Amino acid sequence: MKFINIILFFTLFFPLFSCNFLEPDLEKQLDIEEVFSRRRSTERYLANVYAYLPTDFYAVADHFDPNRAGSAERLTSTVSRSDEAYFSWIAYVNYQTFNDGSWNPTTSGYHLWSHYYKGINQATVFMDHVNECTVIPPDERKAMLAEARFLRAYYYSLLIQQYGPVFVWGDTDPDLTIKGDDIDRHSLDYNIEFITEQFDLAAVDLPVTVESSWYGKLTKGAVYAAKSRFLLYMARPLFNGCPWYVGMKNKYGDFLFPQTADPNKWDEAAKAAKQVIDLNEYELCQKSDNDNLLRGIKSYQAIFFDKWNKELILAKWIPDAYFWNVRCNPSGGKVLKEGYCGFCPSLKLVDTYPMQNNGRFPITGYTNDGKDPIIDPASGYSDVGFTENFKHPIDPPSGKPIKAHNSCVGRDARFYASILFSGMNWINDWWSTEQQVTFHATGTSPYGTTQGDFTKVGYLFRRMSDPANNTDAGAGNWGSFSWPLFRLGEIYLNYAEACNEKPNRDEAEGLKYWNMVRERSGLNKIEAAYPEIVGNKELYRTLLQKERMVELAFESLRYYDVRTWMIGEKESNGKRYGRNLQATTYEDSWERTDAICTPIVCLPKHHLFPIHQEQLNEMKNITQNYGW
Repeated sequence: MKFINIILFFTLFFPLFSCNFLEPDLEKQLDIEEVFSRRRSTERYLANVYAYLPTDFYAVADHFDPNRAGSAERLTSTVSRSDEAYFSWIAYVNYQTFNDGSWNPTTSGYHLWSHYYKGINQATVFMDHVNECTVIPPDERKAMLAEARFLRAYYYSLLIQQYGPVFVWGDTDPDLTIKGDDIDRHSLDYNIEFITEQFDLAAVDLPVTVESSWYGKLTKGAVYAAKSRFLLYMARPLFNGCPWYVGMKNKYGDFLFPQTADPNKWDEAAKAAKQVIDLNEYELCQKSDNDNLLRGIKSYQAIFFDKWNKELILAKWIPDAYFWNVRCNPSGGKVLKEGYCGFCPSLKLVDTYPMQNNGRFPITGYTNDGKDPIIDPASGYSDVGFTENFKHPIDPPSGKPIKAHNSCVGRDARFYASILFSGMNWINDWWSTEQQVTFHATGTSPYGTTQGDFTKVGYLFRRMSDPANNTDAGAGNWGSFSWPLFRLGEIYLNYAEACNEKPNRDEAEGLKYWNMVRERSGLNKIEAAYPEIVGNKELYRTLLQKERMVELAFESLRYYDVRTWMIGEKESNGKRYGRNLQATTYEDSWERTDAICTPIVCLPKHHLFPIHQEQLNEMKNITQNYGW
C-alpha cells in the first residue's frame, strides 16, 4: 500500500486548540505556503490525511506505537466488543469495560471524536491549499483534492456510526473562529445530505482504477463502497425512526434524528450498492479445486492471502502478520513455542456457520438462559457425540484422522477456513511429527496454562493464518494478509438487504447477489435451503443477518450491524457460553457452560457512544445521546 505507507516525518501545521477539533492555528501561514509550494511535501500532507483511516486490523490495544501522536485514539476495531468474539484476556484491556457495560462519558477507550475531527481538519486544510502547488499538473491536483474530499466525508460517516449526528464543519471560511459554546450537533438529515453530496463530488474526479504500484489509493469504487455502507446504516432502524430519539432536538430547534421511518432510504441504499456493482471492476475471489468444499475454503482464504485480489475495493496490506497470528496460535508449549491463544470466536459465531450439504443454518435459537441450542432438525447438525477417523478438509492427504466432535462435522467452507477447534491437527506444523491441538485442562494447549493466554471458549480464529506458513517460533514465518476496508462480498450483501427492505421489494434481485456469496463457499442457493423464504420478508431478513455474521466475521462489521439493526439487547446481552475446558478429558470438554465466560451487556443507550466529557467541557451546549 505504497501511498498510505509513506513515512510521515511531516509536522501537522494546523494543531488543534480551543475547541480542539475545529480551530486551526493560522499563525503558521508561511509554513503552509512552503508546504504547498513543493510536490513532495504536498503529497506527504495528503498521506497524513489518509493516516486517520480506521486501523481495524489492530484487534487489541498493545499494537499501537506509543511514540506516534494520537495512537491512543486509534483503537477502532470492534471485534473484541462484538458478540462474534470472545478474546482470552479480561484484564488490562480496553474492550472489557465495554463488554461488561461499565463504560460512561469519561471512558477513554475507543473515544474517536477528536481523532476523526483532526482528520477532517487536515482534509479541509489540504483542500484549501492543494491548488497552490502549481508544480503538480492540474488534473493530478483535481484528483488529490477529490481524495481529501472523500476522506473528510468518510471520517464524518465514521463519527456518525459511533456517535450519531455530529457538528458538520464543511467548506468554511478558514478565518472563521468557532467557539465551543456556540455550536451543537446538526440534524442527522443534514449530516446525510452533506456526506452523500461530498461522496458524489469526490467520485467525479477519482479514477476507476490505479496502477498496481499505487494500490491502496482511492478510486471511484472505494467512494461508492463507502457510500453503500453509510446509506445502508442510515436506512436501518437505529438511524431511521428509532423511538429512543423521538423528540430530541439540538439548540437550533432541529430534531436530531428522524422522527419517523422513511422506507425510501432503502432505495437509496440499494442504488449506492448497485453503483459499485455496475462499475464491473470487481469480482468475488475464486480459486479452483475439483473438490467443492476445498474450492470454497481456498476461495474464502484467498480474500486475505491473495495480495490485491479483485474482490478488494479498498484494503490495507499487512506485510508481517505476527501481531495477529501469534494471538491465533495455541499456547502451552506442547504444540508450539510461541502462541498467545487469544483471538477466539464466540460460540454463537461457531454455531452460526451453515451446514455444507443443505446450506441451512443449524441453530435457530437457545433455551435454558442461552445454554442449550435449538437445533433445526432439517439441517443435519448434532451438538453431541463424535465422529471417528474424521479428516479435516485442509489436512494433507497424509494427515492422520481425528476424533471430531459432531458439531464440527459437515460445516461450510468458511467454518473450516476460519475456526480452529479442539482435536484438530495443527495446521501450520512443518515438523516431522503431527501435533494435535486440544484445549481441555490436560490437553496440549490447556485451559489455565498462563495468565490469560488460553482460550475460554474452546476455539481459535485462524482465518488470517495461512496454512502454508510455519509459524513455530524457530521459523517465524508469520505470513501476510490483506485487510479489506471494503470488498465486493460485503457490497453484494448490502444490496441483497436493501432489495428486501425497499418499498418496491425486489426479492429475486436480492437473492441473485446473496447467492453469489453462498455459491463461492460451495453452498446451494438460499431458496433451495429454505424454500419458505420466497415471499417471506421477515425470514429473508433473519437469514441474511446470519449470512453477514459468518461471511464478514472478524472484519469489524458485526458490532455496527447489531446496533443499526437494533438487535443488541437480544444478540449482545446476557450470559456467554463456551465449551467446558476445565474438564480433564477431551470428551467431557465439549459440554456447554457459562462457568468460564463473563456476560456481555448491551442496553439501549449502548447502541451509540456518549459524547465524551472532553467534548462536553468544550461545547457547553452540545446535546448528549439518549441514556447518558
